[in-house]
Amino acid sequence: MASLLPREQLEEALRGHDADYVEARLDDTVTNRVVYRGRDLEEIGRTRSFGGNVRALVGGGWGFVSFNDPSDLRIRVEQAVSQARMVGGEPVRLAGVKPVVDAVPLTVGKDPRPLPLAAKKGLLDQYNEIVWSTPRIASSNIVYSDAHKRVTFASSEGSFLQQERIDVVARIAATGRKDGDVQQASLSLGALNDYAWFESLHDQVRGLAKRAVELLDATYVKGGTYPVVLDPVLAGVFCHEAFGHLSESDHIYENERLKELMVLGRRFGQPILNIVDGAAIPGLRGSYAYDDEGVAARRTDLIRDGVLVGRLHSRETAGKMGESPSGNARALDYRFPPIVRMTNTVIEPGDLTFEQLIADIKEGVYARNWFGGTTSMEMFTFSAGEAFMIRNGRVAELVRPVKLSGNVFTTLMNIDAIGDDLGYNQGGGCGKQGQMPLPVSNGSPHIRIRECVVGER
Repeated sequence: MASLLPREQLEEALRGHDADYVEARLDDTVTNRVVYRGRDLEEIGRTRSFGGNVRALVGGGWGFVSFNDPSDLRIRVEQAVSQARMVGGEPVRLAGVKPVVDAVPLTVGKDPRPLPLAAKKGLLDQYNEIVWSTPRIASSNIVYSDAHKRVTFASSEGSFLQQERIDVVARIAATGRKDGDVQQASLSLGALNDYAWFESLHDQVRGLAKRAVELLDATYVKGGTYPVVLDPVLAGVFCHEAFGHLSESDHIYENERLKELMVLGRRFGQPILNIVDGAAIPGLRGSYAYDDEGVAARRTDLIRDGVLVGRLHSRETAGKMGESPSGNARALDYRFPPIVRMTNTVIEPGDLTFEQLIADIKEGVYARNWFGGTTSMEMFTFSAGEAFMIRNGRVAELVRPVKLSGNVFTTLMNIDAIGDDLGYNQGGGCGKQGQMPLPVSNGSPHIRIRECVVGER
């Protein structure tokens, strides 16, 4: 694998500066993108983004410089060091890691790069035709992209890393209309280093168009508190949004309220509840070998047997909190410094079938897929993509999509049954501090919440 800049040149640029620590990262990304709005092709093209950044630590301050031309890299390092010296403040101690030199090979399933844009557009034409052949469809939106990213990282501690990845994502949405009423169904999917899944979505697209129309005749759920079963997609999104962000340690050490809430050893759920995060799970969109500080990917137990046992770190947050770095320092691209981010966040499976989860529910709600949501500290509101009533232990009629709200800690404690059917959501991306959409995955089996507030979406 060829470096984006000769190793000797990178290492020479980092030497001899009056700084506690310096790192440089180069990023070369080629993206193909096709967008349909309704029947019309709105966008098609290929773009290339190339640039780099330098981050320097002096005492208690960070300096950061990004650029597009790496030829004057040593000057960029000097600028970052100069900026860091201006900041001052309490000294920052980075958690120690062993320097590593590595070139991570790219392992690809079906490679989208050799395929012409016309072939990718042709597949979208098929999907769009399926949507519009469904009666009562009023609008649609399809977005496809594949991005090949190559990153070179070097640090003043002696690390030198090369990594690359191909991120393939698609979102397909259809809206039905009847007498002024509109309902939407959507599908968000993605994969790491593989295009093959995108070629066989015909049945799923047909199903989402049909569902958008069926929702026009569905009734509203009566608002109230119900036992609720979440499918793997919605449960994974809940885990990521409502709990995962609270586990990011830059939030914790900067917020007194979170310091009180996120205390290691505190019981957050029943003994059946286990939540982990880690980029070391192979083949998922949040996976990688090393984070953007050169820390090796690992698995981090967040909740084990219902008890909070870990959190996510950069080297800085780990140093400040006296813990080990977890390999969760990530940057969207060369324009940004790395910050603490999730990777693949997963509720581990239990041993119950779906039929067992719903068997003793007299009246409840089965919520599937996701539409959107917001969180504020420990409070959350999520909108499901679709929902059904559960009556006398069976899935009953389709209802309009619902929204679920509550306190995340109360809700975690109310998870009283966990299925055995682990599934992953790899569509979309995560946003934080202006860096979005960062590739992540979240996963879960079906889970049952014995009490959850349910309202109309």
